[in-house]
Amino acid sequence: MHGMGKVRKNKAKEPKKAGTLAAAAKAPKRQGGLWRAVKWTFAKSLKWGTVGAVWAVIAFSVLVAWYATELPDVEQVFNATRRPTVTVLAADGSQLTIIGDVYGRPTGLDELPRALIQAVLATEDRRFFSHFGLDVIGLARAMKANLQAGRIVQGGSTITQQVAKNLFLTPERTIKRKIQELLLALWLEHRFTKDQILTIYLNRVYLGAGTYGVDAAAGKYFGRPAARLSTYQAAMLAGLLKAPSRYNPLAHPARSRARTAQVLKNMIAAGYLSPAEAANAAPRAANGGPWAAAASRSRLGRHFTDWVLEQVSGYVNPGDRDIVVRTTLDPHLQGFAEAFVGKALTKQGRKTGISEAALVAITPSGAVRAMVGGRNYVKSQFNRATQAKRQPGSAFKPFVYLAGLEAGLTPETVLVDEPVRIGEWRPRNFDKRHIGPVSLKQAMARSINTVAVKVGEKAGRARVIGVSRR
Repeated sequence: MHGMGKVRKNKAKEPKKAGTLAAAAKAPKRQGGLWRAVKWTFAKSLKWGTVGAVWAVIAFSVLVAWYATELPDVEQVFNATRRPTVTVLAADGSQLTIIGDVYGRPTGLDELPRALIQAVLATEDRRFFSHFGLDVIGLARAMKANLQAGRIVQGGSTITQQVAKNLFLTPERTIKRKIQELLLALWLEHRFTKDQILTIYLNRVYLGAGTYGVDAAAGKYFGRPAARLSTYQAAMLAGLLKAPSRYNPLAHPARSRARTAQVLKNMIAAGYLSPAEAANAAPRAANGGPWAAAASRSRLGRHFTDWVLEQVSGYVNPGDRDIVVRTTLDPHLQGFAEAFVGKALTKQGRKTGISEAALVAITPSGAVRAMVGGRNYVKSQFNRATQAKRQPGSAFKPFVYLAGLEAGLTPETVLVDEPVRIGEWRPRNFDKRHIGPVSLKQAMARSINTVAVKVGEKAGRARVIGVSRR
């Protein structure tokens, strides 16, 4: 019985073993099906992905070909086109201002300071002489920096791309313009040597204040040709390439100095300068900076030059030619007048509650020797000498006296300086005093109000109005 019991027990377990074997036999089949599904999915994805990539390449090629048909004529790269300029000169022939597109003398790389070329390359395109017009490494670096900053802090455009953009394309930011920029960059690299491309760039790039090219900018900001730039001045010009108006040394000297310091650091990082050489390149504070003289000239008589430029079209039609306007302004007197107005407002302005002033110095023949239209042109371009409308005050008295002379009075005619009342009007002298009998000649010289009123009444108001209108 024990034997049979054992047998039954063993036989009872056998079906379980058979089930386990069957399950084990079925497992590989399920795993094989999963693997076949993965392989099928991968194959289909690869197939359609390849098809999609091919069509994408075809579509991109068609797009590029389409945009290529609208490219400008690259052969016209050396043909400069610019707006005509109007140059305003002072009486001594010195330049007061110039408006329009200003190009300097075309300058070759062999004529420029090495520091200028190095500053531009260190800041704008360090791999210029090794890439094919598109700097893949620079693009990757810029993309990384922009992603980390969460905004655009670096650009990846090469000098060749900038030449293509600045000379041939509009500033709009579209896919079409970017593709055309790349195509033009590749064409420029194929058509010109690296030295030629860099020469074009340095002679045609915009550097602020209406200047194009390093020679024009050197003359505008430093009063010298590009060939005579110092290392610091070269770094300052290279700093303008990022944002010419923002880093203009005449308008924003502090901002320009900070940008120049960054360019010098770039030159150190690129191996063009040692830290000691960069430190020695910076100007000493005693000389007022490398742009001090140019800044002084640029700021002189700015209200006056605006006034002159407004009248140019009344005398000549500029058309497509350059114009030089010679004025009667005396730079020495103009500087003195501006300093005088500034000091007078500083000393007496707060006490009297006056914040602005104007001054005009004219010769007997009517030539304007000095004109100050306000305290600070940068803060206010309104010309209080020519645009402000207010009572003429004592400046009107000569018309009154002329009307009196035409009415029969003479310079020796004597009238009494005394209190005057005409209806409700009671004109008074500035010092509130009266001197009694006085000749018209003396009254005019001493600007006595009461006598001028009496002359006007004797001549008749209609006659005074008629004289003033003449």
